[in-house]
Amino acid sequence: MNLPMVNENGYYEIRLESIGGLGANLCGKMLGELGAVYMGLNSASFSSYGSEKRGSPVKAYIRWCSDSIDIGINSPVENPHILGLFHEAMIGKMSVTAGVTEDTKVIINTASSPDDMRQRLKLYGGEIFCVDALKIAMESKTRINMVILGAIAKASGFIPLDMTVDMVANTIGKKYPELIKNNIEGVKRGYNETVSKFFEADGKYEKVDYEEVKNRWGYDNAPVGGINTRFGSTVSNDLSASREGYIPLFIQEKCINCGLCDTTCPDMVFQFKPGEYKGKPAMVNSGLDYHHCKGCLRCVEVCPTKALVAGNEREHSNPKWFVRNKDLIAEHMEFEDTGANSWVTSDSYMDERRIDGGIV
Repeated sequence: MNLPMVNENGYYEIRLESIGGLGANLCGKMLGELGAVYMGLNSASFSSYGSEKRGSPVKAYIRWCSDSIDIGINSPVENPHILGLFHEAMIGKMSVTAGVTEDTKVIINTASSPDDMRQRLKLYGGEIFCVDALKIAMESKTRINMVILGAIAKASGFIPLDMTVDMVANTIGKKYPELIKNNIEGVKRGYNETVSKFFEADGKYEKVDYEEVKNRWGYDNAPVGGINTRFGSTVSNDLSASREGYIPLFIQEKCINCGLCDTTCPDMVFQFKPGEYKGKPAMVNSGLDYHHCKGCLRCVEVCPTKALVAGNEREHSNPKWFVRNKDLIAEHMEFEDTGANSWVTSDSYMDERRIDGGIV
């Protein structure tokens, strides 16, 4: 197969920007397999992520070239022909569009239009492809990465849909045969329901050059004993982008304050404070803070009284003015629109200010 556009090295390059838990790593591996096994290309793919993958930044890199060229590099993709963004909540928190050129095709999981997304991304130029991968994944009972895979095939202009479907059926079907139908539906809907618009580099926004983020600490300058100099870093870690459409909803009237939700939660989103339960002094569950909730729903599974239930996040969007917990926050504090109603639960937030500016 002939590639329609390659860089000076003869490579066609794809970069995926995601949050751990949305399947970008697997999507990258499948694109690598698609190129090598199904399209007859030389192919290479690898991912970059930390030890705790879910909720943390994940990047996947894919390179294709003709079978007459060897892939002699194994470095991050700086100027991708295709850029896949798995969650719009990443915008503004990471430089996800770094290295994008006017020839780049940007695919983003969003319900917004290409015009709206260009403004939010402050995109220098290129073609934007929008697909509501979250909605499709929930309706088709598949994963976001399958929908993005279909959108990538559509945006490329040369990746055959039938090859993509065959690859998904053969790869996923070997391990999860019961999911073949749903995954194929997700791929096809991602391909067919993607909308796009091309934007010229008109000077409205500046081009962002790619710079590989490197650890500032090394062998020569690391603190003695490996001391963590950012001891409050977990407070600033927004995990909302790792959710896949569902959130735990807290029904306080049903809560017996047993603490099982707090015990099972991997991110300590629940906060108990002194109060009264059944006429006696007790530590009372004040609810959860969705800024740190990654939607694993472990608390829903463990709750013995159904005080926590799974809900569709889009049906519980964050109101602009939040007045629910008046004893903790001002009556009309303005919140960033990040999704579900958010309890301010940690004692570190009593000054009404989050480290990364989630609350103003």
